[in-house]
Amino acid sequence: MKKLALAVLAVFVASAAFAGNWGLGLKLGAGQNDPKTLKDVLDGFGGELDKNYGFFTIEGQYEWPMTETGKLGFRFGIEGYGDNEYKQSGDKITESTFAIPLTVYYRWDKGVKAFSWYAGGGITYIDTEVEITGADDIEKDKVFPHVVAGGEYRFSELFALGLEGRYNISAKIKKDGYETDRSGFGAALVGRFYF
Repeated sequence: MKKLALAVLAVFVASAAFAGNWGLGLKLGAGQNDPKTLKDVLDGFGGELDKNYGFFTIEGQYEWPMTETGKLGFRFGIEGYGDNEYKQSGDKITESTFAIPLTVYYRWDKGVKAFSWYAGGGITYIDTEVEITGADDIEKDKVFPHVVAGGEYRFSELFALGLEGRYNISAKIKKDGYETDRSGFGAALVGRFYF
């Protein structure tokens, strides 16, 4: 039974792989970044705070045709955010964050040499690690919802370029008195390869 299930799965994956509905996206963008505790430390002790709003995402996708121009899709990404860093008199606090967004969306596909639009929503797993000079590290993760909308211009069967907006809902992380917040709007330039 196990071998039969694996064979059926292999046939499904192989047929899907040759259907031309797979894609790989690369995103470069900026989003909301509010390192609340680092700002409080800066206000209380002075020093220097470097806030980084940037993020980079590698994202795989698969789409199922629903109508002649409509497709239902699923995206799975790995996202790295730029570090927030506080420095003062040799002491340093570094906040590093990565995320895994999962998104279901609907795309109005207008074909090659045309703009296509999409909108959807999903959940994001986010993990933040705080390294503090002379103290134990703090690490905290969370799952929160997000919504996305965007458009892309399909230059060829293989490549599209577009813009995407995203809103993170309740992306505040708290642990051991430390607080940082990624809730709010973000935007990215997206290059997407279809195969």
